[in-house]
Amino acid sequence: MPSLRPTPRRARLGVSLMFFTNGVLLAALLPRYPEIKSALDLSGTGFGTTVVAFPLGAILTASLAGKVIRALGARRVTAVGSVLLAASTWLAGTSGSTWAFFAALLVAGALDAVVDAAQNVHGVAVERWGRRSMINSFHALWSLGAACGGAVGAWAAASDVAIGTQMLVNGTVWSVVAVLASVLAGVPDAQTRPTLAGEEVPGDRPRARAWRLLLPLVLLAICGTLVEDIANNWTVLFLQTETSAPEVVAGLGLTVVLAAQFVGRLVGDPMTDRWGRASVARAGGVLIALGMLVVVLPVPHPLTLVGLALTGFGSATLVPAAFAAADRVPGLPAGTGIALLGWLMRLGFLVTSPVVGVVSDAVDLRAAMLLPLVAGVVAAVLAHRVRTSGAALEGPAADPGPAPGGSSTAGEAGAVTTQEER
Repeated sequence: MPSLRPTPRRARLGVSLMFFTNGVLLAALLPRYPEIKSALDLSGTGFGTTVVAFPLGAILTASLAGKVIRALGARRVTAVGSVLLAASTWLAGTSGSTWAFFAALLVAGALDAVVDAAQNVHGVAVERWGRRSMINSFHALWSLGAACGGAVGAWAAASDVAIGTQMLVNGTVWSVVAVLASVLAGVPDAQTRPTLAGEEVPGDRPRARAWRLLLPLVLLAICGTLVEDIANNWTVLFLQTETSAPEVVAGLGLTVVLAAQFVGRLVGDPMTDRWGRASVARAGGVLIALGMLVVVLPVPHPLTLVGLALTGFGSATLVPAAFAAADRVPGLPAGTGIALLGWLMRLGFLVTSPVVGVVSDAVDLRAAMLLPLVAGVVAAVLAHRVRTSGAALEGPAADPGPAPGGSSTAGEAGAVTTQEER
């Protein structure tokens, strides 16, 4: 794919735009979910079962992402996938039946899984080239994009802008940005490495040791994505139905979660450098649990928004840390660790919304919102397992790769206990 002369700064800008674009494309539709639910006359269970199409589509394609990325290149996959993703979100917003809505979300989820893996693979390559921790800031830009997309969607809903018009303009603008981002994000070919520490690993099938290193990262990431999934699909409905919040305030609930997540990811790299990855993950789990405890209590709307902010901030670094670690699991071809983690992580999405829908119909949505509280507790308990993954959790300081114009030695990929593992 064409690119300008690669530089670490330019590549970082390109990857940042990739993540921002992905966040905008997906979040712009979410504040319109109550409108779509009403138009399709869906119950809580019916809506929860329908929106599960997105994670289902992701699960169907995520395991193939590594092969697609190696065949076509991460930049090309991100650009083309983003354009197609924009089209599928427009189709979801303009669907006239439950099955059409389900099908559009299924395609969107399938595309997003591959785009997500591709942008993370390329982001880690840029991080390696620049010899600085960047993965949290990339995910921060995704959160900022999602917050902006959610805010625009909430404004469009409050202003009675047609969903089709909103999604068409949104998709067109950010498709252009996605292509530009891929042009900017070029890196030297030397930054694409087949395996960690020079190991020759045929095929994509992970060995037993790789699974032992990967599974704790998957569980930790699921705790983070569960919070995101419930925030995306249920926060607006919860605020409207359980707290009688006006439409604008309800739309702000999602924006608050995503904005707080953005702030958490923005400071995630320095926090990890100072206190270590396990400590940051443990604190994140505690904040998720405390935040959701506030949310489920019958408190005024401002306090509910504070609880949502704590939840978003707490979940901020769980997924980026897991992706960065998965890329360094020994014995896996390039991109396979990230693709496998993304695939398994999305299994949590498959059950989250249906469970919330069933509980909301059987009890109420307030009771269903206890699920992310439990996820926060689990994340805090699992945080120490991050330490046990050894080499898989080394950051750029332990495995910097070749610097621009320099070279690396075999020792740089060795297993060393670092500040990040505490």
